[in-house]
Amino acid sequence: MKDLNNKVAVVTGAGSGIGRALAQALAAKGCRLALSDVNDTGLAETVKSLGEVEVKSYHLDVSDRDAIYAHAEQVRKDFGQVNLVINNAGVALSASVREMTDEDFKWVMDIDFWGVAHGTRAFLPHLIESGDGHVVNISSVFGLIGVPKQSAYNSAKFAVRGFTEALRQEMKLEEQAVEVSCVHPGGIRTNIANAARMGKSENAAGLRKGFDKLALTTPEKAANTIVKGILRNESRILVGPDAWGIDAINRLLGAAYQPLVERFSRKNLYV
Repeated sequence: MKDLNNKVAVVTGAGSGIGRALAQALAAKGCRLALSDVNDTGLAETVKSLGEVEVKSYHLDVSDRDAIYAHAEQVRKDFGQVNLVINNAGVALSASVREMTDEDFKWVMDIDFWGVAHGTRAFLPHLIESGDGHVVNISSVFGLIGVPKQSAYNSAKFAVRGFTEALRQEMKLEEQAVEVSCVHPGGIRTNIANAARMGKSENAAGLRKGFDKLALTTPEKAANTIVKGILRNESRILVGPDAWGIDAINRLLGAAYQPLVERFSRKNLYV
């Protein structure tokens, strides 16, 4: 996909953050947009920010499998084709393995993994049909390394990475005209930390303040990096200097990265 002009792009979680910035960046490239979110107010603000582009907005809870499949059919009906799907919607949880509830664990997995998996599978036939398709799944740097108190988020984001990398290989082996990219953002200045659920012993204010210090990249910069990666057909799109650093450490050290994370976590997470 060397040109995005007139391509139909689907973006979940488009009501704020990276999702909103992606909608704006894709609109600037001439895309026709199918945007969704559970936050109708935020989604309306995103649509308003786009100006004169072809866009339709949809209320969508990505934890609802049936709703995702119905959404895929509706978008295909509304636009006549689907070329690009960005499974971006996500949530966060900060809690230890001992403390997190089953409900919170399921909440993260249903949105951050199953939302991506169902979103990919629901739209894949339409992407193949287009003859020029691309799946972009948002993982995280926490899909590259394990981090204390992020076991649920790690579980989802590692799963997204494995699922997406396997799909890319399948599409090549099956000679399907669908490219696949997995995105690993570092700290992005979005509202995800403020909206995160916390374990009962977590210092919520301290953790959110710490995240703000580590959020090195704006959503707009993240979106531009992702769009460039799509046009270059990159299999792994790293977003932000911290993402590049973590990827390099992981490649160089293997499992030996863990003492570094432990030292960082003792200072910043166990406060």
